[in-house]
Amino acid sequence: MIRVLLVDDQALIRAGFRALLEAEDDIEVVAEAADGERGVALAREHLPDVALVDVQMPVLDGIEATRRIAADPRLSGVHVVILTNYGLDEYVFDALRAGAGGFMVKDTDPADLLQGVRVAARGDALLSPAITRRLIGAYVSRRPDLSPRVLEPLTNREREVTALVARGMSNDEIAAHMVISPATVKTHVSRAMIKLRARDRAQLVVFAYESGLVTPRR
Repeated sequence: MIRVLLVDDQALIRAGFRALLEAEDDIEVVAEAADGERGVALAREHLPDVALVDVQMPVLDGIEATRRIAADPRLSGVHVVILTNYGLDEYVFDALRAGAGGFMVKDTDPADLLQGVRVAARGDALLSPAITRRLIGAYVSRRPDLSPRVLEPLTNREREVTALVARGMSNDEIAAHMVISPATVKTHVSRAMIKLRARDRAQLVVFAYESGLVTPRR
């Protein structure tokens, strides 16, 4: 059973999401919050698999709530998905840097929302290749770069895999590109995440661009 926490200041949005999610046999909504501070407290209380978190909320916004969840070792199993009114807004990259595993627009198709929750629960990033390229091109170049030295712990293979992850490729696509097995790709990705202390695949993308391993395509 996938346990979901809803954090949004609009009661109607929460009610709609709850009705949709709880109609599924493998998903349950364990709690709701109308602000980020309460959301963090409920995450600690219920330890959900997925937290759907709005960006703009009273008391504590979604980015700071995400940052607090990501920084708490007890909440390492909580995968934060940011909810936004627009496909790309000024908050999305900040949220990814804070530790979010991806994002979805609020008016997404119901089937896509359900699939997104299941993807997030597995620990995979909710970043399609097209969205990744647009997101990086729009925002990464405006951020201060990390030192390339941050990548020194990675082997050449791990760097290559990380770069392909940052280009929005799936494990199967990377395996075909590098002529290795998907299991080997998964191992390289996991080791790179451990060495860079990346919370998830989305943060691996952030590291790749901010360190200069990959540069935005114009």
